[in-house]
Amino acid sequence: MDERTTIETSDVSPYRRFSRSEWAALRADTPLTLTIEDLTKLQSINDPISVEEVVAIYLPLSRLLALYVAATQGLFKATQRFLGAEDGKVPYIIGIAGSVAVGKSTTARVLQALLSRWPHTPKVELITTDGFLLPNAVLQREGLMEKKGFPESYDGAALVRFLAEIKAGKRHVTAPVYSHLEYDVVPGEEIVVDRPDILIVEGLNVLLPNKLGRAVPFVSDFFDFSVYLHADEADLEQWYVNRFMRLRETAFRDPRSFFRKYADLSDDDAEMTARSIWTRINLRNLHENVLPTMARASLVLTKGPAHRIEEVALRKL
Repeated sequence: MDERTTIETSDVSPYRRFSRSEWAALRADTPLTLTIEDLTKLQSINDPISVEEVVAIYLPLSRLLALYVAATQGLFKATQRFLGAEDGKVPYIIGIAGSVAVGKSTTARVLQALLSRWPHTPKVELITTDGFLLPNAVLQREGLMEKKGFPESYDGAALVRFLAEIKAGKRHVTAPVYSHLEYDVVPGEEIVVDRPDILIVEGLNVLLPNKLGRAVPFVSDFFDFSVYLHADEADLEQWYVNRFMRLRETAFRDPRSFFRKYADLSDDDAEMTARSIWTRINLRNLHENVLPTMARASLVLTKGPAHRIEEVALRKL
């Protein structure tokens, strides 16, 4: 590709791209409000995050989001005044998408912690779409256990209904609870979301649009901002294998664990099993459903092999 083509491609891109250092400079004087102890509690297995990463990447992002939220709140109040409507509150909803093992959970929790420290957004809540997976009994009956995490394995109508109620400002909206230990939805358990300032929604397929011909809302219709975490496939596979091997020594040994059968595998057999699961299920889902949604995100964070964000792409307004 020659220089002219590269420039033209850049000019028509919907994103403005930043190197790590360029993005870090946008932090301005935003103070760091998290300690090393806080970060230790927030990070997921095999998803290390440093203070330097928070300062360089997540403080500028929290500053940007705080500005976006304030502007949205101002627009909502202006609209309420114009309509002569009663004062209300509409949560700002942020979606976080990306592959299995890319670090969505850590990103979501760090953003929740940072955003809750801004003066205009003290109440920030987080849900994952795992709770909206169909129960294992249903997946087994429908032959979908090998497609767990694919769009058809979720109760999409329930998730859309949940978000519609949140966006309508309804009080005490409930969502189901998922157990990663038991690898299933927990019957009778729920979390309650009560009109937060910000709601973060984390999940594999949250940016996936509906199929053509279906005139119904889809999940990302309710998002005010969305983040996609991206990494090379080889890195994603290795991170998944590393996590699997570590869980084999910890959570898998719990008698209640769905994956208890893997705990006593040899190292070689465990790695082979992990790579098989990755290829059959997670890689296929990435190709068919997750990666194609990257271009729909407001912000793309691209990770290098060490889980370090190397590039930031922000959609132009």
